[in-house]
Amino acid sequence: MENYTAAPDLLKAKTILVTGAGDGIGRTAALTYAQHGATVILLGRTVAKLEKVYDEIMTISAPEPIIHPLDLQNASDEDYRILGDNILEQCGQLDGLLHNAAILGPRTPIQFYPVDSWMQLMQVNVNAPFMMTRALLPALQAAPEASVIFTSSSVGRKGRAYWGAYSVSKFAVEGFMQVLSDELRQTSSIRVNSIDPGATRTAMRKAAYPAEDPYTLKGPEDLMPLYLYLMGSDSKSVTGQALTA
Repeated sequence: MENYTAAPDLLKAKTILVTGAGDGIGRTAALTYAQHGATVILLGRTVAKLEKVYDEIMTISAPEPIIHPLDLQNASDEDYRILGDNILEQCGQLDGLLHNAAILGPRTPIQFYPVDSWMQLMQVNVNAPFMMTRALLPALQAAPEASVIFTSSSVGRKGRAYWGAYSVSKFAVEGFMQVLSDELRQTSSIRVNSIDPGATRTAMRKAAYPAEDPYTLKGPEDLMPLYLYLMGSDSKSVTGQALTA
């Protein structure tokens, strides 16, 4: 998809929710989707970061985004229900959902992996996307066609030593994508896929590889052709796919 060129109005009149929209790939995806005509719901934990992205979107004459602060570690089923109800009430439908938010956790042998860190990571990386997707399905079903994108990792497709809960959580994300895609394939026009962004210049990558020169890596903007392709109508026949940027 490196050679894919999205039409300038690819996402016109669409509403797309991006989790982890405050920085990294989430920020770049939110800006890119807005640039192509979408009303973006910026979801994240840190309001100041979301406000900064909001301001950036407003400077490019894109549709005004919506800020929705939410702490995925502590959010309840009721919080997700309210989010879903608000989207239906304010927007009428949800055309796209990018599950981007995740935490890395310790990189340590399983024998020494702290139980509380494991539980926290699973809450953010696995349970939160499940609860959110479940609550947003009515809004996604209200759209003529909708796209759900999960963010995976190479260690969610082949396990590697010391990646612990992060690796296991990404295997769970891949499984959830497959189950959901298979369920919705015959009953709705919602498509569900996953993207492994690969080695990308982000804060999480820096935490995982502190000695690495970040400027040897691709930036989040280099991934956007694939993120646009999967979110727009050009991919409406693509579902259940584990793709790599």
